[in-house]
Amino acid sequence: MNFKQNIPIYIQIAERIMDEILTGIYPEDGRIPSVREYGMALEVNVNTMVKVYDHLTSNGLIYNKRGLGYFVCEGAPAQIREMRKTHFFSEFLPQLAEKMDQLHITVEDMNKELAKYLNK
Repeated sequence: MNFKQNIPIYIQIAERIMDEILTGIYPEDGRIPSVREYGMALEVNVNTMVKVYDHLTSNGLIYNKRGLGYFVCEGAPAQIREMRKTHFFSEFLPQLAEKMDQLHITVEDMNKELAKYLNK
């Protein structure tokens, strides 16, 4: 995994795990790799992975079954989508709207272009 300099590594790994939950690699109530397994796969320190799993646990996305490992919480995919949707609307959309205004791109122009990517 190539890490970006301006974002903490544990956040980048947590985002990757959330992507894997969204795509169904780790289904609801499904087991995810242990801290050590995932750390070895990404070649990162176990302490970093503990921070990742603590972050995901505190956000209600995974839970620990003592002695069995970590599992995806029921409803985690929907929760991740909602979190990301909120982030999109609060962080990305204002920047996009500003660029559209600067470039005189209309909503109709945007809808036409988006249709190419959304297959509609």
